Amino acid sequence: MTVDESFPPAARLHSPLDFERVYGYRRSAAGDGLVLHACPNQSGDTRLGVSVSRRIGGAVVRNRWKRRLREAFRRMRPRLPQGNDYVVVVRTRQVPAGAIGARQVEGTLVALATRLVGRGGYRH
Repeated sequence: MTVDESFPPAARLHSPLDFERVYGYRRSAAGDGLVLHACPNQSGDTRLGVSVSRRIGGAVVRNRWKRRLREAFRRMRPRLPQGNDYVVVVRTRQVPAGAIGARQVEGTLVALATRLVGRGGYRH
C-alpha cells in the first residue's frame, strides 16, 4: 500500500485570512523551538502554513527552515490529526535548521499536533 506523500496547493494555507483564523482560534503548543497553532477547518483536509520571522536569520536560513518544515509535514501528514489547519512558527535562532534533523522535526510536529488536538477545550 502506498501512502500519498504529495504536498499539493490544496494542502497549504495561502491567504492571510486563513492564518488569522488559525491564530484567532488560540490553540497552540510549543516544543523544540517550534510553536504549532491549530484550528479545525470545514474542508476536512489537513493544511499547513509556515511562518519564519526575519529575526531567525537571512533569506537562506529562513528558506531552509521552510523547506524542512514543509518536508516534515508532507511526510507526516497521514499521522497528523485530520481536518485541521496548522501554522508552524519557528521561535528560536539558537538552533539553525541544519542542526535539527528531519526525524526530530517530524517527531516534534506529530507530538505537538497530537497534544493540541488531545487537549481539553479543542473542539473538532
